[in-house]
Amino acid sequence: MVVTKEVEVGGKVLSFETGRFAKQADGAVMVRYADTMVLATVVSAKEIKEGQDYFPLQVEYREKTSAAGQIPGGFFRREGRPTEKEILSSRLIDRPIRPMFPEGYFNETQILVTVYSSDSQHDGDILGACAASAALMISDAPFDGPIASVRVGRVNGQFLINPTYDELEHSDMDVTVAGTESSIVMVEGESKEISETDMLEALRIGHESIKLLCKAQIDLAKQTGKPKRPVAPSQVPEGLADSVKKLGEAKLKELSRTVLAKEQRAEATTKVYEEVNQALAEKYPEQSELIGNLLHELESQAMRSTILNEGKRLDGRGLTDIRPITCEIGLLPRTHGSALFTRGETQSLTTATLGTKRDEQIIEGLMAETTKRFMLHYNFPPFSVGEVGRVSGPGRREIGHGNLAERSLKNLIPAESDFPYTIRVLSDILESNGSSSMATVCAGTLALFDAGVPLKRPLAGIAMGLVKEGDKVAILSDILGNEDHLGDMDFKVAGTTEGITAFQMDIKIQGITLEIMDKALQQAKAGRFHILGVMSKTISAPRPELSQYAPRLQTIKVPIDMIGMIIGPGGKNIRQLVKDSGAEINIEDDGTVTVAAVLKESADKAMDAIRKMTELPEVGKTYTATVKKIMEFGAFVEILPGKEGLVHISQLDTNRVEKVEDLFKVGDSLEVKLMLIDSEGRLNLSRKALLPGGENAQEEMSKARERRSSGPRDRGHSDHKRH
Repeated sequence: MVVTKEVEVGGKVLSFETGRFAKQADGAVMVRYADTMVLATVVSAKEIKEGQDYFPLQVEYREKTSAAGQIPGGFFRREGRPTEKEILSSRLIDRPIRPMFPEGYFNETQILVTVYSSDSQHDGDILGACAASAALMISDAPFDGPIASVRVGRVNGQFLINPTYDELEHSDMDVTVAGTESSIVMVEGESKEISETDMLEALRIGHESIKLLCKAQIDLAKQTGKPKRPVAPSQVPEGLADSVKKLGEAKLKELSRTVLAKEQRAEATTKVYEEVNQALAEKYPEQSELIGNLLHELESQAMRSTILNEGKRLDGRGLTDIRPITCEIGLLPRTHGSALFTRGETQSLTTATLGTKRDEQIIEGLMAETTKRFMLHYNFPPFSVGEVGRVSGPGRREIGHGNLAERSLKNLIPAESDFPYTIRVLSDILESNGSSSMATVCAGTLALFDAGVPLKRPLAGIAMGLVKEGDKVAILSDILGNEDHLGDMDFKVAGTTEGITAFQMDIKIQGITLEIMDKALQQAKAGRFHILGVMSKTISAPRPELSQYAPRLQTIKVPIDMIGMIIGPGGKNIRQLVKDSGAEINIEDDGTVTVAAVLKESADKAMDAIRKMTELPEVGKTYTATVKKIMEFGAFVEILPGKEGLVHISQLDTNRVEKVEDLFKVGDSLEVKLMLIDSEGRLNLSRKALLPGGENAQEEMSKARERRSSGPRDRGHSDHKRH
């Protein structure tokens, strides 16, 4: 039986449909919004794998190019590994859904979200989150939903729900909000230096639509949902919890009040775990995993109690204190810009590299192919946390963190017309104990300034945390890794002194109000200003000069009808120009020519050649010409690339010339003056006019033309091909 539920969101109808597609899955829902359609399927294993002690949830978002009437590129002409866009969309779906499964549910679960139709105006990512939640709701998987996602934009002061791609082009914010009927659980987005008040209003408006979408899913589940499978609570042997508490609680409380470095704390905590396990091993054999879980809960309670009741954190700071910060720039001599940003035990070594138009990243997907001139890449090697691990390509976490830092900086990058460089920022995390993505934002600003990139303003980022027990709330500035892991909220905010440029928030509990978020945003603003102040002591504005190793770019606009001449047949002309000058040359369809070279001399040489190639001959102007062909009646010379004219034998010298060869041979240079461009576009030149006594050259040339026009035509002159 096909069942459909509809709800109006953002002025359009969003429909949930089940019963038509993928009926053998545990749950399958097709969501349609305008002409974009996204199918989500859910399958959860019936049995837990032996030894399984975690929840293996896999969320995969894919876009079929056929959805937009396209055939995939590449050799195989089929979809391959996920694109960066698909990975980021998978994270947007995964993050609000994962916390909604109960503790102790370890059945392998797979959620596949596929875009089957795209109208090229509405993104499938937020529809995928709604579809995945609805599929879980009607399945037998124990899901404490529903959740829903919407995108919020603002154009000309008006907030928009699920704006189109065209509307987002003019929007000053792009915010994805996910939540339940009662609260917001995730936020991610970028903006153009908006205020904290505007941010909160976007969340409030977004949540109103989320409530409608959740209600539609509840109605769908009531009509078509399966009974939820039970989740057996963890069986704790009698007396074990009390024994663990008696042996470990006091020690863990003492540790929560002791100021230790990250590695020292890890060693001390591990020692407590080992001691408790050894003490209980005989009485409770093969329960080390359960004992570890009980100790972890006690560790969490100890940290949270110290923060809420004493206002002290694991490293001894107060709630609003920022860890010590050091900034260094110019460490790497051959990079275009470099910075080392260290905040506590988190450190980013970041470089900025300037490239040309050819270095832009090509973006393929459901939309028309585009390019990206600003890229930020983030690496998180295992040594940054003192571990041994596999070194391979970037994982989802690295792509997500890099994207957040990139979105933080992208709207501050100067326009291509003002700074025509392709820019790559590369952040390598050398140490990590809390918010390496925000360290990347700070290091990125410093590296770009060191490279001479004229950012609109300096930028900084900070990670905020929260601990909430009943009515007691503590908001933490610049959180540690443990405070993120054991706390209730991770809220990253990046911005300038003028406003917010990017944000990411994950909430682990219900009951986080807009008032709490407002306080967190204001506290984040104060922390951001503090960090900007520290950074400004190292560098507060871009260097006035680019690195000597950065390419120098020069641009020139040429007539569109001359582009072909510059390129030449089969690219012959431009290849020769690149070879002769040593510069890189890029020509846009609108006639914009960009020349790039590390050596100024190379760029100047290429620019001079292009100017000459596109220059129009001007009567009365003097040119340095090259003899191309000698005839009995004169010499054909090239005054500009591809532009030749005749110096009649009578115009070669003030004295009578018997043979052209007496004065010049092919390849010789001479100074000539353009005397006339006739009705057929032929160039008449004179050397004589530039010599002493040649003042009457113009008059003599005119009389000669009159004589030739009244007598037999000079076929040699008229038949010679002019360029």
